[in-house]
Amino acid sequence: MIAPDMPFDAAEQIHRTSLELLQDPGVRLEHDEIFQLALSRGARAGSGAQVVRIPREMVGEALDLCPKHFPLCDRIGRPIELSAEGESCFWSVPGMSIWKGGTHRPFNSGDMAEMARLLDQLENVSVIFGMAMDDIPPAARDVVGLKIMALNSRKHLRVLCFTPRGAETLKSMKPIVGDYPWFSIGFTAHGPLRWTHLALDIFKNTAGAGIPATINGEPMAGTSAPITLAGAAAVGNAEILAGIVVNQLLEPGRPCIYNLGLAHIFDMRTAIAVTGAPENALLASASAVMGRYYRLPSASWVSTEAMLPDSQAALEKMFSFHAHLSSGVSCIWGIGQLESELTISPAQAVIDDEMISYIRRFQRGFQVDSDSLALEAIREVGIGGSFLETGHTLSRCRTEFFQPSLSCRIGRGRWVREGAKRMDERAEEAADRLINTPVENGLSHEQQKELERISDSFLRQSEVF
Repeated sequence: MIAPDMPFDAAEQIHRTSLELLQDPGVRLEHDEIFQLALSRGARAGSGAQVVRIPREMVGEALDLCPKHFPLCDRIGRPIELSAEGESCFWSVPGMSIWKGGTHRPFNSGDMAEMARLLDQLENVSVIFGMAMDDIPPAARDVVGLKIMALNSRKHLRVLCFTPRGAETLKSMKPIVGDYPWFSIGFTAHGPLRWTHLALDIFKNTAGAGIPATINGEPMAGTSAPITLAGAAAVGNAEILAGIVVNQLLEPGRPCIYNLGLAHIFDMRTAIAVTGAPENALLASASAVMGRYYRLPSASWVSTEAMLPDSQAALEKMFSFHAHLSSGVSCIWGIGQLESELTISPAQAVIDDEMISYIRRFQRGFQVDSDSLALEAIREVGIGGSFLETGHTLSRCRTEFFQPSLSCRIGRGRWVREGAKRMDERAEEAADRLINTPVENGLSHEQQKELERISDSFLRQSEVF
């Protein structure tokens, strides 16, 4: 069974099944140049246009080339070190709509700037994700999005990629800030067992610059993959392995993040892709296990089908954050996510940040040693006394207990006097305060102007096409 503490027996079975799939029937690479490159390096033509059969030796060589640990840097080069066994880090989420102030509407470039400032100030957010901005032409959303995020935050940026032309321009923007991975990219297989021309072209056009790439499998159990979770994991794993092979052919040694955690299940009653079910958490565990099996950083998402920050969002996201952290997923997407990744909410982002702090305090446990057992403090207070005024209490009162910023810990009378606000209402107010707080982006005036120049020029060209 897949579980956080499982031996690698199940991972070995999934790996072997995926190797069998890569050899028969193979995988379609819908890109003539990359298809021919794969054939020239040891793959064999399969039955069907642009289908390659990838031998296990070729997969092994690609995995050996992948760095086993590497950094994601912020704007001034400070690293978050990723590895299969390292500490989990948290990302925001892509999407195309926003829930704010009780209103649902398309996400725009102004929202991108506001969300970047908000996420920059949330303690548990390490990576800020790009979004689909309704007021920017689709062909320019990746380039413009990178510029907006860079100007409004200091944290590492994950670009939401749209076009091969945009990918080329992203690559040209990297040295403006520094020769370190201050942003990363990624794309998803459109299975089963298929990589599209768009995905492969984006990998190709960003190769050669040391830009980390998230390789996403997104099998949907019951539609684009078998309904059994093991079968879905095997298909998704085969797609990811093929994506890793392609990326190592294009750029030997390119940092790759293994992402099986985007896997869905298909609700046969409602005909929707479900992302907040317990099965999704199991597939996230599989992503962590397979990442450790390959010694690669893993990724997954924490999602909910809830439309607004309500009880369903709390149920599904609190459980999923805990499951992801317990499973050891390296990169956990989902801060602010609603509606199966279609919508982001500033209030939900603030709530999610508190959820993560809550879980991290639980996972930290408590120390048992001579100091924490407090024998002398107990004797000093004696029978029937109070520990409230002791030095032992005063020196530890800010560190021993979890200190919430949103959760209600006041009496009903004070709560009523302060407006009887629900948690989502308090979160909305907190989000508004953070959005309106200026942040340092770590860029010089010259760097900002150059990013703006490239972005503005690309946007004008995109509006012509």
